[in-house]
Amino acid sequence: MAKGEEKARGGWGDWISDRVLRGLIRLALALPHRTRLRLMGWAVRRVIAPLAGYRKRAMDNLAHVWPEMPEAERRAIADRVAENAGRTMIENYDVKGLLARMQHAPVTGDGLPEIERARAEGRPVLFVTGHYGNFEAPRAALVARGWRIGGLYRPMANPFFNEHYAANMHALSDPVFEQGRRGTMGLLKHIRGGGMGVLLFDVYSSDGAPIDFLGQPAPTLTSAAEIALKTDALFVPFFGIRRADGVSFDAVFEAPIPHGDPVEMMKEATRRLEARIAEDPGQWFWIHRRWKPRRQARRQRKRAAARMGP
Repeated sequence: MAKGEEKARGGWGDWISDRVLRGLIRLALALPHRTRLRLMGWAVRRVIAPLAGYRKRAMDNLAHVWPEMPEAERRAIADRVAENAGRTMIENYDVKGLLARMQHAPVTGDGLPEIERARAEGRPVLFVTGHYGNFEAPRAALVARGWRIGGLYRPMANPFFNEHYAANMHALSDPVFEQGRRGTMGLLKHIRGGGMGVLLFDVYSSDGAPIDFLGQPAPTLTSAAEIALKTDALFVPFFGIRRADGVSFDAVFEAPIPHGDPVEMMKEATRRLEARIAEDPGQWFWIHRRWKPRRQARRQRKRAAARMGP
């Protein structure tokens, strides 16, 4: 296995954390849909986010990109982010319910005619999105309408939690591959055979291209664009936008990004996500370590020292 694909064994702390989360998920799923959303939103916003440091991380990220934003506004956005994260988590654990709800959800966007044409012609389609709203909602909307859409996921650090997290992703629509060399090759083979897949691109990667995100450097992998180029896949950004009721979604499929230089393609994908965040910053997962400015600064110093030599 590649280094990134090594399986963590997990310790007692991971096991206990997983059992607590399993219990909370089981409890929530036993409740009516709207009640469970309120419960999980409240639990993550009021309990998990403050204790796990997610609220502070979100506020730090907001200060990093918008330093003039008042602290009260940053806190309000961080709370909305945690609320959305809690709702998204339990929505995605109710696969049958998510499919049933998204079957009749509005599906719109300039990209719809082209993806329908690609499907009819057997041309592959690679969807890209970020951790915004509920990023599984558009995929569920198409799967509920009879489409088969694979994906690539980043495994959770807790191996016990990752076991059922991955199984849940498979339940929505196969094939699903774990991030890493082997998983990327599996997705590439699926796309090359005329299939459809989804990739989330808004996570930090030290191997990524230096692309600014919300005005700050955020290394971004170009693998999604490269797969689209290798397979001649339509390259389509989509977004699952949570409505004001906190329950329903709009599944928006944007106009395809033209093929070209992979870095430029990912810059355009980044701009599409930035535009959504500008509309509603509380729907993006600010709890992610997207920029890691200290790590980037250390890497820049090392590169500068290497150029200067002894």
